[in-house]
Amino acid sequence: MDSPSRHEPPCPHSRGRLTKPQTPSAADLVERNFTRHARDQLWVTDITEHPTLEGKVYCAVALDAFARRVVGWSIDASPTAALTTNALSMAIGNRRPRPGGTVIHSDHGVQFGSWAFTERARASGLLPSMGSIGDCVDNAMMESFWARVQVELLNRRRWRTRLELSTALFEYLEIFHNRQRRHSALEMLTPVEYELRAAPVA
Repeated sequence: MDSPSRHEPPCPHSRGRLTKPQTPSAADLVERNFTRHARDQLWVTDITEHPTLEGKVYCAVALDAFARRVVGWSIDASPTAALTTNALSMAIGNRRPRPGGTVIHSDHGVQFGSWAFTERARASGLLPSMGSIGDCVDNAMMESFWARVQVELLNRRRWRTRLELSTALFEYLEIFHNRQRRHSALEMLTPVEYELRAAPVA
């Protein structure tokens, strides 16, 4: 992905943005370059929210930049640090990354700067990274992912209950996105197919 200018205006958001701290808590190790040539070199993570008639549902996702595969996710009725930490823990359990070999990149949401999230990352040997404050282009791969989720799932109907939406999100992430959706950036393969075709991890 090409590196856009640092002077671009902030991206518009249809989803709510959560309060961000005013001081950085991790360096930017990505610098808008999301291209990777093997799995588990770079994970990107973020939160989205969507309403139901019962109230909002919050979803955190960790995405492997190599094959755009969802490697961890968590869904809850509140945007706590546990939401992001649970998604990260799922990714760690699923992938078992080599210590010091995986960058975990996020924005400056308070959940990603929390003690629980940062300690879980560092205890597993991940390298925390954050883009600049208030600039969505610094996490463009996740912004693009959420835009597709909005069009392909969230905005297609009015959701009645949190359980209904949570179930639909699970099916979208694990079944449709990872195993059925073909991506032009992946030579029209699904994320699972693209990883299987790649050389085995050493």
